[in-house]
Amino acid sequence: MTVYTPRRAARVLLVDAADRVLLFHGSDPARPGHRYWFTPGGGLDPGESPAEGAARELAEETGLRLSPAELGAPVWSETVEFPFDGVWYRQEQEFFLARVPGWEVDTAGFDAIERATVHGHRWWTVAELADTTERYYPPDLPARLGRVLTGDDAC
Repeated sequence: MTVYTPRRAARVLLVDAADRVLLFHGSDPARPGHRYWFTPGGGLDPGESPAEGAARELAEETGLRLSPAELGAPVWSETVEFPFDGVWYRQEQEFFLARVPGWEVDTAGFDAIERATVHGHRWWTVAELADTTERYYPPDLPARLGRVLTGDDAC
């Protein structure tokens, strides 16, 4: 029986003028060969709203400072279960959309775990995500991102 650690998180779909989404390339310390791409974001601090957490994480991980109000309402939420560094999490997470003309990512705000487990970043189109054989999370990101970008609220 797997014991899950509950966690609340907020993630950001940071999209540039070419409709590309920013993803980080990371690995799990307990499974170094398990490489994957993921959106900026992370766990909420005690008492922090999802929008506040998303804004804080975005600033820490990319250098982009937006207010929680600028992020608006979440574009989708989900509950996921996953292992990281030997701990299983059941994470309730909300995704926010932030559009920018372009952005030079600044990872100076990474914490020690991020510095050790994030190996790079790149901007992806929906088509590139759909065509790649590389792993990314969430696994339905191309479909969800496509719906968000076209304004289809069926997420």
